[in-house]
Amino acid sequence: MNIVKKRYLYFAISLLVIVPGLIGYFLWGLPLSIDFTGGSLLEVQFNGQQPSNEEIIALYTQQGIAEPHIQSSNNQVVIIRSKFIDNETRSLLLDKMKAQFDDLTVLRFDSVGPTIGQEVTTRATGAVALAALAIMLYITWAFRGVPHAFRYGVSAIIAMLHDVAVVIGLSSIFGKFLGWEIDSLFLTALLTVIGFSVHDSIVVFDRVRENSTIYRRLPYETLVNHSIVQTLDRSINTQLTVMFTLLALALFGGETIRHFVVTLLVGVFSGTYSSIFNAAPILVVWENKEWQHWFRRKVETAA
Repeated sequence: MNIVKKRYLYFAISLLVIVPGLIGYFLWGLPLSIDFTGGSLLEVQFNGQQPSNEEIIALYTQQGIAEPHIQSSNNQVVIIRSKFIDNETRSLLLDKMKAQFDDLTVLRFDSVGPTIGQEVTTRATGAVALAALAIMLYITWAFRGVPHAFRYGVSAIIAMLHDVAVVIGLSSIFGKFLGWEIDSLFLTALLTVIGFSVHDSIVVFDRVRENSTIYRRLPYETLVNHSIVQTLDRSINTQLTVMFTLLALALFGGETIRHFVVTLLVGVFSGTYSSIFNAAPILVVWENKEWQHWFRRKVETAA
């Protein structure tokens, strides 16, 4: 099995997956929840007849709360997101709601101020950037005995960014068409995906390092491909175990964790792909300095 030989095919597949998500991101942005933007979330279960969205919006408007976003769930549960509501307005709103809609149960009420939301956004971005920098430095140090150890760290980060782009792009698309929102659990899922992606890449890189001392006369491309094939079974079996568990949770785990689990499922699958078909082949491209011939080939073909 010659995976490295078809590396540009696998790079193209990655682009086909990433580009639609990036287009969706630039068109619609990320559907940030109140954890990042600030606001209030009210989750109510109606024990009698569930009111229409128009009735709920009218009630919010009467209290001076504009443009609430309403999402219906199972068992007559309604989730209402709006701008930040203080304690006095909250008490008045709940009293009016109970008086108008009779029998209901307040399941949850969360509020995040705009300052806190902005702080969460800044820290989330910083956490991802710091994780990427720490990973690159650690891999460079861990592979310091190998020529061009820095390349291993950069290649792992490129593969990691591939997975981050897949997750963010898909979240943007899901937010547009399914109404999903990115909350604090999304950051947890994203950092977990980063860990899985880098771990799998390191497994392949470590085998490349071991084989480089055993098969010194092999061409670098052959050496890398041999290392990928040797770790292929381990990588796939390990990730399939995780993905089967996540799939079961996505199907039967309930609505509250479904977004989190689906994000993990997509990220783990992407991480498995990138560590096998992207990370190590990037080392070959770098070793051969193939970018020097990309445009030359185009010119020769045109001539």
